[in-house]
Amino acid sequence: MGWIYLVMAGLTEIGWPVGLKMAQTGQYKILGVIIAIIFMATSGTLLFAAQKSIPLGTAYAVWTGIGAAGTFLIGVLFYGDAASLGRYLGVMLIISGVVTLKIAQ
Repeated sequence: MGWIYLVMAGLTEIGWPVGLKMAQTGQYKILGVIIAIIFMATSGTLLFAAQKSIPLGTAYAVWTGIGAAGTFLIGVLFYGDAASLGRYLGVMLIISGVVTLKIAQ
């Protein structure tokens, strides 16, 4: 169950930077901040639950890796962030590291 919590924590980790990005526009300033706070709290709670059965370092690395890779993809798909081969390679390295941590546990 810990790994399910951890994956969910990583996926909800994507929500708070997106909320902060939304808050940069005048139209969604308050809504963006509220979204960011809700996702931060949810992600932290799920990470807390995951750490009951997953080592601290592994849980944190996987959590941030999912969040970083997911946020990168949202930025490219919805916010016009640069999408170069080098950036995709960097994200693949993050994902490879997360997979390695799971396998090596």
